[in-house]
Amino acid sequence: MMEILTLNKIAACGLDLLDKNVFNVSDDAKDPDGIILRSFNMHDSVLGDNLKAIARAGAGTNNIPIDKCTEKGIVVFNTPGANANAVKELVLAGLFLSSRKIAQSMEWAKTLKGEGENVGKLVEKGKSNFVGPEIEGKKLGIIGLGAIGVMVANAAYHLGMDVIGYDPYISVDAAWGLSRHVKKADNVKDLVAECDYITLHVPLNDSTKGMIGKDLFAIMKKGARILNFARGGLVEEEALKEALKDGTVAAYVTDFPNDNILGLENVVCIPHLGASTPESEDNCAKMASVEIQDYLCEGNIVNSVNFPNCSLPREGKTRIAIAHKNVPNCVSNFTKLCSKDNFNIANMINKSRKDLAYTIIDLDNDVDASIAKEFEALENVMKVRIIK
Repeated sequence: MMEILTLNKIAACGLDLLDKNVFNVSDDAKDPDGIILRSFNMHDSVLGDNLKAIARAGAGTNNIPIDKCTEKGIVVFNTPGANANAVKELVLAGLFLSSRKIAQSMEWAKTLKGEGENVGKLVEKGKSNFVGPEIEGKKLGIIGLGAIGVMVANAAYHLGMDVIGYDPYISVDAAWGLSRHVKKADNVKDLVAECDYITLHVPLNDSTKGMIGKDLFAIMKKGARILNFARGGLVEEEALKEALKDGTVAAYVTDFPNDNILGLENVVCIPHLGASTPESEDNCAKMASVEIQDYLCEGNIVNSVNFPNCSLPREGKTRIAIAHKNVPNCVSNFTKLCSKDNFNIANMINKSRKDLAYTIIDLDNDVDASIAKEFEALENVMKVRIIK
């Protein structure tokens, strides 16, 4: 039996997809083969030598020590698109919250409690403090056209907005799903200079941290409204405060509150509700379970954030799955070892992703698991698994 450790509550409909004859699932496994989690912070966790895979039931993986996992040959999965519709719906709500001062007006309305028959008159007198524009006909700039960004773009177009998108790394699948009515921006500067609303849908990494900062605020269209349902660190908050004060930014709506921005005027903080729907949690749990089972049982990689996607239909009697560095001669060394040991290769595949690579070799031979040590002894090999 292989052990699966859950570090958060994972929807039962997802865990039920794991073969009960193969996996034992618990929240207290001591030396797991795989981990499924949502938002649990793993940066201080010990990564055991038996750990082979981690599946994040969600898109973001900032809570997982990717570099440490990679060094140990641990494949990290996420579930892109599984919560996309849930986030899209909240982004659309954010558009209206940023325009019509709905949250602020609701808080003000609560202060009228106890005014009795005067409430109606006070409402009519005070409502002018919460006037805001309609979104129809306005320009929406979308930075990042992944699963969520494409959904937001298409929905916003159908709401009557003029949509402009920017993503230099847009995938073929995303491009196919994007409405032909969405215009293309050549760069972020052009987008922020002309858009009334800006919504962020990019991952947080070294190149995107603080991407919306002083330089972009300086050229931003006056009175812009910014939506951040991606990651809090994408916006440089001290620069944001100045932009709010001088009117460059009319409103900032975010799903990532912190003590630095809570209570600021014209800032609407939502408590990270992007994927908090039963449908989203179910979809993420199902996808994470399928991914980790396919990897642990078949050696296939789909939706990894560190290793290349690599899948091969089973052929032969034994499968060897090898995580290794992407350097010359690795594959030839694998085949030489197979030849030396008189193993006949039925099929094989090799895929690479920057400095990393992954190779699957199917053998006609029924070999012992101890052969893994021979492959592990080869230079640049990180982890080897023998799958029967």
